[in-house]
Amino acid sequence: MDDQVVSDIFAFLRELRENNNREWFAGHKPRYQQLKEGFEELVNRLIGKIALWDEDVKNLTAKDCVYRIYRDVRFSPDKSPYKTHFAAYICGFRGRNSGRCGYYFHLEPGGSLLGGGCYCPEPALLKRLRQDIYDNIEEFTSIIREPEFAAEFSEIDPEGKLKKVPAPFPADFPEADLLKHKHYDVLSVKPDKWFESKEVVAKADAVFKKMYKFNRFLNYTIDEH
Repeated sequence: MDDQVVSDIFAFLRELRENNNREWFAGHKPRYQQLKEGFEELVNRLIGKIALWDEDVKNLTAKDCVYRIYRDVRFSPDKSPYKTHFAAYICGFRGRNSGRCGYYFHLEPGGSLLGGGCYCPEPALLKRLRQDIYDNIEEFTSIIREPEFAAEFSEIDPEGKLKKVPAPFPADFPEADLLKHKHYDVLSVKPDKWFESKEVVAKADAVFKKMYKFNRFLNYTIDEH
């Protein structure tokens, strides 16, 4: 059952957080593999649900979308070898490596969430996204201010947000604040209990469906270049 799988994943991750070393992980590798298989099964069913209303994901499998638990520590001062979360990025057409906007599912004790949109676009793409938002501002604001979307996603990611309106956009543009973002992604943070539910796949699907138009708007810009 999904609730038991998620609860077991949380229990494993809490222990991993306290024992983030290769010796402990090696001793618990069979347990990890079993949990990984359970997580992949959950993600496969979530893909099936999303594919009913976003056909871009219909040919994906969990193996296209689930991230490795092993950290790349080459350039990090934190040498902990393992991530302390399970995560998947369900995104057409290449899953986690797509570069497009999709649906992010993240399990981490005390920090679980659902997300989507475009995080950390490279400068040329960021410029195009701002331009398309500027050119189609009525469509964009109708998406992000739609009541169900706004209730689920309280704001566009404010990380690194500019103080001034970037060139070449006019400072007196009525929606100028929307052009100051460096990231165009949204998050919905949920308590662990929300995920420890027999209905977690259906509930996650309902959240992701609310961001479909948001992703589609941004993907239009990403796909046309």
